[in-house]
Amino acid sequence: MLGKAVDPVCGMKIKKKEAAATSEYKGRTVYFCNRSCKEEFDRDPDKYASRLGR
Repeated sequence: MLGKAVDPVCGMKIKKKEAAATSEYKGRTVYFCNRSCKEEFDRDPDKYASRLGR
């Protein structure tokens, strides 16, 4: 999925360059479809870690 990502909070597939927000988690960039998903992730990133894939 080159150039694409899955928002770990809501599961939406998005283009990395069109992400509404990003966060860093254990050395990797996490992409989000909107700011509320980012805020939810940032409150408890370990809750969503299993959804990050490789």
